[in-house]
Amino acid sequence: MSAFPVSPEREAQLLRRMASLGVRESDIEESFVRSGGHGGQNVNKVATCVMLLHRPSGVQVKCQETRQQGMNRYIARRLLVEKIEEQRRNRAAAERARIEKARRQKRKRSAGAKERMLANKSRQSEKKRFRRAVPMD
Repeated sequence: MSAFPVSPEREAQLLRRMASLGVRESDIEESFVRSGGHGGQNVNKVATCVMLLHRPSGVQVKCQETRQQGMNRYIARRLLVEKIEEQRRNRAAAERARIEKARRQKRKRSAGAKERMLANKSRQSEKKRFRRAVPMD
């Protein structure tokens, strides 16, 4: 018997994605609450909304897309995996950006760039010199 009302292939695919990210079922805290919105009496009486919390990363998702609790459990897990993947991608991109910034800062300036920088500095100091108070004799 399948844990979710989806095809065994889709469930296996989700479990593979979870395993590749190191997300274990034991790390997920699952709770059910009543949904809101469309669905009539079923929504008002049955706790079909699924909330998942991945304890190690602190990522939390809530799913009430369908009227079936089982389907919402599957969708919530899929959303959780996508959120964790996105979080890891962003972390990797930020690390690459930090390394690239440090590399740019350490790079030596070309002779032309150095000349322009010094010319701008002298122009700025000249402006500041003219802003000084005129000595009263």
